[in-house]
Amino acid sequence: MTHLHTGATVAEAYRTALQSHPERVALVLPDGSHWTYAALQRRVHAMARLLQARGLRHQDGLAVLAGNQPEALVVLIACAWLGLRQTSLHPMSAIDDQAFVLQDADIRALVVGAQHVQRGQALKARGVVPLVMGLGPSALGEDAIAASLAFDGGELPIAAQPEDIYRVSYTGGTTGRAKGVVHRSRTTLTMLLQQLACWEWPEPLRVLVATPISHAGGTLVLPTLLRGGTLVLLDKYSPDAFLQAVQQHRISATFLVPTQIYGLLDHPGLDDWDRSSLQYVLYGASPMAPARLAEALQRFGPLFGQLYGQAEAPMTIAYLRKAAHDLARPERLQSCGQPLPGNLVRLLDAQGREVAAGEVGELCLRSPLVMEGYLNRPDATAEAFAGDWLHTGDMARRDEDGFLYLVDRAKDMVITGGFNVYSSEVEACLALHPAVAQSAIIGVPDAKWGEAVAALVVLKPGASATPLELMDFVHARKGALHTPKQLLFEQELPVTPLGKIDKKALRARFWGTQARQVG
Repeated sequence: MTHLHTGATVAEAYRTALQSHPERVALVLPDGSHWTYAALQRRVHAMARLLQARGLRHQDGLAVLAGNQPEALVVLIACAWLGLRQTSLHPMSAIDDQAFVLQDADIRALVVGAQHVQRGQALKARGVVPLVMGLGPSALGEDAIAASLAFDGGELPIAAQPEDIYRVSYTGGTTGRAKGVVHRSRTTLTMLLQQLACWEWPEPLRVLVATPISHAGGTLVLPTLLRGGTLVLLDKYSPDAFLQAVQQHRISATFLVPTQIYGLLDHPGLDDWDRSSLQYVLYGASPMAPARLAEALQRFGPLFGQLYGQAEAPMTIAYLRKAAHDLARPERLQSCGQPLPGNLVRLLDAQGREVAAGEVGELCLRSPLVMEGYLNRPDATAEAFAGDWLHTGDMARRDEDGFLYLVDRAKDMVITGGFNVYSSEVEACLALHPAVAQSAIIGVPDAKWGEAVAALVVLKPGASATPLELMDFVHARKGALHTPKQLLFEQELPVTPLGKIDKKALRARFWGTQARQVG
């Protein structure tokens, strides 16, 4: 009876998908050719047999350092099949951080994509992982693609078990060393069921994966395959590459982060491409300025659905449906939606008490979506799970209709003279100015107030404004407390490997080596 309620594994969901539509096109390759579902399954089986032959055993750790290369996807599915603990290294992370992850997660094998051989060599030279293979011929050693083709692609029993660690995904490390977030199949299958039930998938389903499969982009793969859709992987994002792929492959759905949407809106060639096939644009990973979201709705139409999640509870904590993106109700454009079925969400104060509707509290969660904990970090796990809730670190309010509104990360809130200033409110205000493309609000040292509100602003191409003009613009709409005391123009804002504005890097310019630094 001990296994009666354990359920399936992610591998079994993949097997169901791959066997349900054997002759359909699963994946369009960069050269224009394609793999059917049956061909993808044969490659997964062959790759799994190669990994077994190279000594990898159930629950060993395997890391992938690759872009959106089709064979990288094959390796990740093969990991699920064998019950390996998979970890993805982000290609833009520092070498030291990647080496730390390999050691912290006890990785036994590293598979490196064709574009990242130099980084792979640097990691191999450090001796932190016993086995390194390439995805293509390289100086790294064995080419896993060529070697796998020598193995049988026939049916292979699934070795994964429901209670296995399925993956260890690392947070961005914006407040210190990255933490390994431990997930079993339970988490991914919960997310999958919520995606299938609550996201608004179009037909026909042709999905452009324009963000890394190592992170948010990868969560589109399994639901697309279960629905019999086709995947197109975009390895290097640019507005033109994205628009060309949409036109060429008649893309109907995609996921973008807000910075990518801003780039499309500001791209002079946006209307030169045929976007008529596009029916659904999911967005998330960081807040989107309501004024820019309204602009996107006007330019693209009512195609947008907002997801909200985090590494500890990925992608499906809440969702804002397409119909809720209503220009007649602009206040809703500030919402991240309503909690999805299966999630219990509460907004709690510092004493763990639920706040009233309209008041700000920390968004806390109970759900099968929640991680097991942080790898090798019992203290951090205990802190995150205080009171038997997952503490997301996001400050939010809830309206009477149950819609959630994120006002800030707890660490991004500026406390000036004892008053709380939520950076997202000032950023949303600046976005209303016709010259502003993007902004970041941070707290900077101030001898009198402790912190002062500072704005770093990127202007739209060809636009002009003065710092005083923008500061007066905020003052007129938000008052003195929210008005930046400093406003600097930037050519671009630094972003993390996941496409979020890197406020830690921005704050470092002002706080330097001071012991007290917000965030």
